Amino acid sequence: MLYLWVKTFHIVFVISWFAGIFYLPRLFVHHAMSDDAATQERLTIMEGKLYRFTTPIAFLSIGLGIWMMALNSAYLLSAGWLHAKITLVAGLLAYHFYLGHLARQFAAGNNTHSHKFYRIINEIPVLALLAIVALVVIKPF
Repeated sequence: MLYLWVKTFHIVFVISWFAGIFYLPRLFVHHAMSDDAATQERLTIMEGKLYRFTTPIAFLSIGLGIWMMALNSAYLLSAGWLHAKITLVAGLLAYHFYLGHLARQFAAGNNTHSHKFYRIINEIPVLALLAIVALVVIKPF
């Protein structure tokens, strides 16, 4: 029963983390397109708050995933699909930290990318989510 509760909270926090990493690059798109100082300041505040909010959520997601592995280690550590999922999650964590770097660049007035760049990187978590869900549901190896 404990495993199911941990899994439930893991899923909730993963959904929350993805909401943040889907939305933050969209804010960057608007920020990169804006010429209005007041709008840029408001977006900088929103970006900073969103990043600071989603960072602990990311770690809670990962921590709950590790807890699930500990509760069912005999099976999960031998599952090849899980190793692929962990690799994708590590990539998402690196992506998350890169978004923090970009938010700090915007806050310092040092953005060097166009809105098109942010539109493109906004697709990275979508692809990762598709791959992770496929791995978890299908368990191909």
